[in-house]
Amino acid sequence: MSVDAQAWFAYADENLAVAQLALKNSYFNACLQNAQQAVEKYIKAGLLTRNVAIQKTHSIEALNLILQEAGGTTDLSDEDCDLLDSIYIPSKYPTQSVLPDFEPDQQISQQ
Repeated sequence: MSVDAQAWFAYADENLAVAQLALKNSYFNACLQNAQQAVEKYIKAGLLTRNVAIQKTHSIEALNLILQEAGGTTDLSDEDCDLLDSIYIPSKYPTQSVLPDFEPDQQISQQ
């Protein structure tokens, strides 16, 4: 495995650990941000292991499709991808998001 792929996996592992800590401590917004980032980085690392250039996108759906086209798989359903894509902007910015009434909670964070 390339050094670049290893670095992406390490960063993804860290984002996942922070998401789990945030969930445990009821920091749901931070949980969602880090969960989305972990998934994005895991997929990008998977692309690197297949010698596929990383796309400059945060769309989990798009990245998952590229990975599948390269022969990789994830356990993500279409609904999972939609959820992760829908929380990306609202979990990062407090105003002017596509979901103005979005309030992260324990249920959505655990999902």
